[in-house]
Amino acid sequence: MKRATIFFFFAVLPLVPVFLSSCAVNPVSGRHELMLLSEKDEIRLGRKTDSQVVRQYGLYEDKRLTAYLNELGQRLARVSHRPSLPYHFKIVDSPVVNAFAVPGGYVYITRGILAYLNSEAELAGVMGHEIGHITARHTAEQYTRATLAQLGLGLGMVFSDTFRAFGDLAQFGVGMMFLKFSRDNERQADDLGVEYASRTGYDASQLARFFETLERMEEKGGRSGLPGWFSTHPNPEDRIGAVRKRAREWQSKLGLRNMKVNRNAYLWRIDGLVFGEDPRQGYLSENVFYHPLLRFQFPVPPGWKLQNTRSQVRIISPGKDAVMLFWISRSRTPREAAEKFVCDSGASVIESRGERVNGLAAHRVVSELKTRKGLVTILSYFIKKDRKVYEFHGLCIKSRFYYHYAPLFGDTMRGFKKLTDRKKIHVKPARVRVRITRRSGTLRKLLVALGASKDKLKELAVLNGRHLNDRVPANILLKIVEGGLQ
Repeated sequence: MKRATIFFFFAVLPLVPVFLSSCAVNPVSGRHELMLLSEKDEIRLGRKTDSQVVRQYGLYEDKRLTAYLNELGQRLARVSHRPSLPYHFKIVDSPVVNAFAVPGGYVYITRGILAYLNSEAELAGVMGHEIGHITARHTAEQYTRATLAQLGLGLGMVFSDTFRAFGDLAQFGVGMMFLKFSRDNERQADDLGVEYASRTGYDASQLARFFETLERMEEKGGRSGLPGWFSTHPNPEDRIGAVRKRAREWQSKLGLRNMKVNRNAYLWRIDGLVFGEDPRQGYLSENVFYHPLLRFQFPVPPGWKLQNTRSQVRIISPGKDAVMLFWISRSRTPREAAEKFVCDSGASVIESRGERVNGLAAHRVVSELKTRKGLVTILSYFIKKDRKVYEFHGLCIKSRFYYHYAPLFGDTMRGFKKLTDRKKIHVKPARVRVRITRRSGTLRKLLVALGASKDKLKELAVLNGRHLNDRVPANILLKIVEGGLQ
């Protein structure tokens, strides 16, 4: 027996009784499963994750829409397999079309997915699907698998040592939102979503209409860094047909008649919903990042990918071998922030000095950090503006720092300055607007009559869950998009 095998055996042996005592009955299947999270653990982990999600991505500030979502979610939760969990339903302020669930009863719906839904029944199906992931303990199961994998193989999460030192996403909590479910998990969540929506009186076959919309979309993540639906929810075989079949079965089983769709009621609820990226939270234009609310700007190297969240901006090189990170420090002065960074990261300081950046007090640090992949060199700037200290960190492997990336890092960081251009400050987001058709016609003609731009017709057809050549009767509600950056 090899030494490594012997070591692993004796490392795992004391934990065998723990694993044997961690078998739990799945609330949905009734089968015994190995589960390292108790229900109390799930709730505790969910609460911790929720605080990270809110800080990292922010919530959409619409009390009426949030209350509406919560009321529907609580009705669905009451007919679920785990009605006693304390459920929470929140809208993430992201244009990405997705929904997430984490252990403990936390369900997140992006404003992006709300824009593409076309009825309350569709929403009920999506929310029921996410509740199904919780009731069937899919994420808790993933947590167990990840924990066992780390125990046996010594694996990290997704990030290298360097990124682990800098990002909240390195914590398993928020990372759960990025785990990809299995197709079996998805099929079961679909079945549960259909069941819960049916039990609350909705036409659960409408969930299939939303899946049709998804398949027509060109999936892409947003600058928030959140993944799209299919990145986390793999498509089971014949998903649409299976959902419709299960919906008919539940309708027959429950003897449902006059099932609720509530199309108009839902559409009026999302009238005015912010659509796409919200420039008020920061936007990129001609290789400059502007933040209207905090009144600052800085250049971004051409070709670099920018991800903007409420708590951090990441700027990633085209080759993904360098990154710049930017956030607001909790320190009071640039020097204090620099000292805290060095202390918290354990980096070795090569150079440290005070500077002025476009008239603002600043502190510059060059440091090195040892990782399993070698030495990483970091250029950091700490800049004070309007009683806040802003941190920049540019990092890459040492061999590529001085002659390749250091000049780019420096140009970006020293380009930080106050935003004074009123045109860049007073920007407004695009919004979903609900309009009534005054006559019948093809969707194409009606959208043009409602003022839609001709180069956006294809996207608006998908947004409405229809095709451009569909015949649409008079007095029907349709969605268009108005405003936004030009």
